[in-house]
Amino acid sequence: MAKGHQRRNQLFFKYLSVAVAVVAMGACTKKGNDGGLDIRETLRVNVDTEPPTLDWTKGTDTTSSTITVNLMDGLTDYNLTDPELKIIPALAEKWESSEKSKVWTFHIRKGVHWTDNVELTAQHFIDSWERLLNPKTASEYSYFLFGLKNGKAYNEKKIKDFSEVGVKATDPYTLVVTLEQPASFFPELVAHQSTYPIRKDIIEKYGEDAWTSPGKIVTLGAYKLKAWEHDKSLVLERNESYYGEKAKIKNVLCYMVIEGATALNMFETGKIDVQNNFTTSAEMDKWSKKPEFHSINGLTLQYYGFNVTKKPFDNPLVRKAFAQAIDKSEIVHILKGGQTPTTSWIPAGMMGYEAARGVKFDVVKAKELLVKAGFGPGKKLPKVTLMLNTNDDHKRIAENVQAQLKRNLDVDIEVQNEEWKVYLDRLKVDPPSLFRLGWQADYPDPDNFMNLMTSYSEQNRTKWKNKSYDKLIENAVSEGDSEKRKSLYSKAQTILVDEDIPAIPLYLAALQKLVSTRVLNYPLNPLDRIELKGTSLKQ
Repeated sequence: MAKGHQRRNQLFFKYLSVAVAVVAMGACTKKGNDGGLDIRETLRVNVDTEPPTLDWTKGTDTTSSTITVNLMDGLTDYNLTDPELKIIPALAEKWESSEKSKVWTFHIRKGVHWTDNVELTAQHFIDSWERLLNPKTASEYSYFLFGLKNGKAYNEKKIKDFSEVGVKATDPYTLVVTLEQPASFFPELVAHQSTYPIRKDIIEKYGEDAWTSPGKIVTLGAYKLKAWEHDKSLVLERNESYYGEKAKIKNVLCYMVIEGATALNMFETGKIDVQNNFTTSAEMDKWSKKPEFHSINGLTLQYYGFNVTKKPFDNPLVRKAFAQAIDKSEIVHILKGGQTPTTSWIPAGMMGYEAARGVKFDVVKAKELLVKAGFGPGKKLPKVTLMLNTNDDHKRIAENVQAQLKRNLDVDIEVQNEEWKVYLDRLKVDPPSLFRLGWQADYPDPDNFMNLMTSYSEQNRTKWKNKSYDKLIENAVSEGDSEKRKSLYSKAQTILVDEDIPAIPLYLAALQKLVSTRVLNYPLNPLDRIELKGTSLKQ
């Protein structure tokens, strides 16, 4: 999920006022309520920032998905307690494939109702997938369904009749999907929020920009949206009509406290139960020894991307020089929280990972590459701007990279930052020449990482296009032999991180959280999928 670590930090006094307001809310009743909610029935989570959207067709970031995976379900889900994250039934009670995984049939549960009591049908998935693929929607996850027969052609307006796309309902509870080519991981893909069903009538009634508001949004997950005070807090309430086992906690109060020190103080003083993203490396020594601290290896890659259409990064020699001039072990030392330096695009723990893949730190070779590209003594590279979303650790990393590139290549780097939502918009419209991003796995298959960098991926901010790379990724999808599939990904990674280098893999992030001891079974998994229906509170 190309969202990775969208935490921002702004001026302390702005969020000190939020903290004071939280304290005031807690003191306003004798029962110790938070915002009118009984603390005994309320999980208080800091999600750090305002979700850019709760429209699951359009959302691309981890904050938005944290909310929507609790409001909605998909055809399938993951067993988050299973180390292998096996796929399990959700809105589809069962499924089967034919034609060597080219045709998939999903059997929709009967008796599932939306929060307005309308029954779920297969048509709600067809409406969703049409909206996802429709170019007017401009969903950055549209490429997820390019594997459907004619899915890409519909998105590119080569065909106009959606009935020609490979998804149909043979009856109200049976969804048949036909792919362009076999894909054994398709049930994992439809666990992703972009493929969740929608209510077309609700969107048409309230409009594209208003239907996700409290009182208008219609959902069918374990929780429903009760309140949303923008840039401050959001409240989820247990959905008593949920088809599955009911959520154990009645309310989830999601705070949006961006400033790390304020959030840590709120956690320490018992004002929040969960600090979802612990990214304050300066506090690591203090907190890592406490029982509330949790850290696991995540399928999350942090990287710097180049806009390959902008000078000087239109030259692959310059891109490779930058990649070889950064000692990633210095970055990990700064973070000191279990992160792992990497040169591979596919993360460790996933099929296709190659520790030796990618360029290694070598200042001599980096200088030689710059000279070969026409820069060196007498012709210095112009100043480069490195953009990132506002966050203490992202800034510390950028300052380290700034110093390394000055020391190793005599390159001047200017570091600039923007708050998360503004930053995302900039990346969509006009990506800067050098920028920070992360990718957190949407499903545990290498296709999820490698497909990101295809020429048709809406989330490939680098503007890099390579037909040979695209073909390798497409061939890997339909390859049933795991060893042959690994070979295809190895060739693709050679192009991506050894030769063309449109982006520099920096490190594999550890997932770190602070969870109060009053919270039981808080979800901790490599996908960082925060489904809260199984979480409970000590009484």
